[in-house]
Amino acid sequence: MATPQSPFSFLDDLFERVAAGPQPPAWLVLEAQQRIVLFLNHVLMQEAQAMQRLMRQKGRVASVQWRAYSMSLVITPAGLFNLAQEGALPDLRLEVTETSPFALAQTALRGDKPSIRIEGDVQLAAEINWLVDHVRWDVEEDLARAIGDAPAHTVVQVAGRGAQALRQFVGTTRGAAAGAAASPQPAPVAPASNATGGFPAAPGASAASPAGSERADA
Repeated sequence: MATPQSPFSFLDDLFERVAAGPQPPAWLVLEAQQRIVLFLNHVLMQEAQAMQRLMRQKGRVASVQWRAYSMSLVITPAGLFNLAQEGALPDLRLEVTETSPFALAQTALRGDKPSIRIEGDVQLAAEINWLVDHVRWDVEEDLARAIGDAPAHTVVQVAGRGAQALRQFVGTTRGAAAGAAASPQPAPVAPASNATGGFPAAPGASAASPAGSERADA
C-alpha cells in the first residue's frame, strides 16, 4: 500500500520549483532584509528589557541561515539590530535545519520552536534565546493605533480562533496520516458462491434447493 502523503506535500514541491528558478535581484533581497530589520526593531522597542540586554552585546554580529537564504545582523549601541556590513565575520551562527516552509509553519502553529543548529559565542546565544522566549509582538496594540481599540480586539480574537482551528487541523491530519500508515488494510475477499453456483442465499432461504423446485407442502 502506498504511504499517505501530507496534504502540504504538493506545496513543498511547488516551493522547491520556485526556489530552483531564477533568483531575485540583489536590490530586492536587500529591501526585504531591511523590512525584516525594521519589524524586529519595532518589536524590540516595545520591550525595554530586551534592548538593555542587547546593549551589552553591541557590535556583535549574528548570522541567520535557512536553506540558501542568509542574513547577518549587527547589534547597535541602542540595543537594536542593523544589517551587518558585507563580509563581516559572525560571532554567532544560527541555521534553521528544517527545510520545509510548511513544516516550519506547522511548528509555529503548535507553539513549538524550530530545530536550529547554533555555533559561536555562548553569551550572545543566551541573549538571543531570551529574546525568543520573552519578546512578543503586540499585534492588538499596533492595530488599535490604526483602526481603534474595539475593531482591533475583534480582529485579534478572530485571528486567534483561526490559528486554533489550524492547529487542530494540523494535529488531526498528522494523526490520521500516521494511523493510516501504521494500520495495514485487509485484502479484499471475493463473495462466496452457494451450492448452485450463484451468490449466497438470502437469510432464511435454502441454499440447497435449486431454483424453481416445488415447496414441500405444494
